[in-house]
Amino acid sequence: MLLGCIGDDFTGSSDLANTLAKQGMRTVQYTGIPDHAAAEDVEAGVVALKSRSLPVAEAVAHSLAALAWLQQQGCQQFVFKYCSTFDSTSDGNIGPVADALADALGTSCVIVCPAFPGTGRSLYQGHLFVNDVLLHESGMQNHPLNPMDDPDIRRFLARQTPHPVGHVPALTVFDGADAIADALAREAADGKRLIIVDALRDADLFAIGKAAENLPLITGGSGVAMGLPANFIRRGQLVKSRTKWAGQAGKCVALSGSCSAATREQITLHATTNPSFKIDAVDVIEARVTPLQIAEFLCDGAGIPLAYSSADPQVIADVQEHYGRDRAAVALEAFFAEIARLVVANGVTRLISAGGETSGAIVEGLQLDSLEIGPEIAPGVPALRASGDLVLALKSGNFGAPDFFLAAATILEGDHNDH
Repeated sequence: MLLGCIGDDFTGSSDLANTLAKQGMRTVQYTGIPDHAAAEDVEAGVVALKSRSLPVAEAVAHSLAALAWLQQQGCQQFVFKYCSTFDSTSDGNIGPVADALADALGTSCVIVCPAFPGTGRSLYQGHLFVNDVLLHESGMQNHPLNPMDDPDIRRFLARQTPHPVGHVPALTVFDGADAIADALAREAADGKRLIIVDALRDADLFAIGKAAENLPLITGGSGVAMGLPANFIRRGQLVKSRTKWAGQAGKCVALSGSCSAATREQITLHATTNPSFKIDAVDVIEARVTPLQIAEFLCDGAGIPLAYSSADPQVIADVQEHYGRDRAAVALEAFFAEIARLVVANGVTRLISAGGETSGAIVEGLQLDSLEIGPEIAPGVPALRASGDLVLALKSGNFGAPDFFLAAATILEGDHNDH
C-alpha cells in the first residue's frame, strides 16, 4: 500500500476512494479499522471512520489508530479526508485531528484544502464557496450537526488549533507546483503548520498534488488527492490500472436521512414516479413506526421505492430542541440501520443511501468490512460492491443531480469494463 487515507465519514471516504480509483490506483475502502492486513494488491487504502461528530478526544483516538494500521501496511503518504464544506464546529474535529496526525508523523507542513470544483466547492482568498455563494449562505448554515457560519476557513480553522494558520493564495497556486511548494515552505518556516491552499479549478488541485509529493500528510476534500497518484507514477512505483466492474441485477431500494436542499429536490422528483414513504422523526423516537413496516413497504414497492426522513431544516431543529440532538440522531441512525438489515435479508441487492450519517449507520449495521470501488455515478459518488450479491451507492447530502436515485440504480445494475 502506497497511500493511506483516513475519512471522517463513510460517504466522504467513498468520494475519496472514487477519486483515487479514477486516477489509476487500486483502491479499497475499509469500514473502520481492519483487524487484518490489507491484500497485497491494494495501492490506496481508505479507512472510513464515523468521527466527524464524535467528541474531539474520541475522533483523535480513532484517527491515530487508523494511522497506525495504515503505517503497518507500508504507506508512504497519508491523507486526512473531511467534507468539501469543511463540516466541523469551533471545537473540531478537523483541527485537532490534523494536529494529532501531524504530531504523529513529525511534520510541520500540512496542506488544508477542502476545495472540490467538480461539485462546486472552490476556495479563494481563504474563503470557501459553494457554487456562486459563500459557505455560510449555501444552506450549510442550517446543517443539523455541523452548522457552518463562517466562510473564512483561515478564521474557522484558527478556532480549532493552538497553532497559527497559514495561507497560500490563488495567485501563487496559478503559478504552478514549484510556486506552491515554495510558498508552503515559507509558511512552515514561519511557524504555520496547517496551511490553507486556495483552489478554483481541477488544474489547481493537480498542481497542489504535485507540490505535495514529499509531504507526509495532506488534508482536505477528495479533490486534493487528484494529483497524488501521479507522484507515484513518476517515481515508477505505480502503473495506472483499470478497474473492472460487474453490475448487480435484482431489487433496488433507496434510503435518505439527508436534509440538504439537493437531496430534498432529488426526493421530490423521485417520488413523482416511485413509491415513497416519509419517515417522521418524532414517530421514530416515540416508536410509533417500526423498521419492519418500512422494510415491508420497500420490498413490496414497484420501481425504486424510497423511504426518507429528510425534512426542512426548521422541522429538524424543532425535533432536536424537543428531544435533544443526540437522542434524535441516535434513534434515526439505528432505525435506518435496522431497515437496511431487513431489506438485505429479504433479498435486496442494490441499496442507495443519501446522507453521511445515514450511510455510516447503514454500513455499520450491515457489518460491511470493505468495499470495492466501481464506476462513478456522480462527482464524488462511486458505485460500491460490498459482496457477491450486494452493491451500494453512498451519497453525501449535497451531491448528485436531481435524478440521482434513478442514475444510481441504473449504474449499480449495469456492467462497466473500466473507469
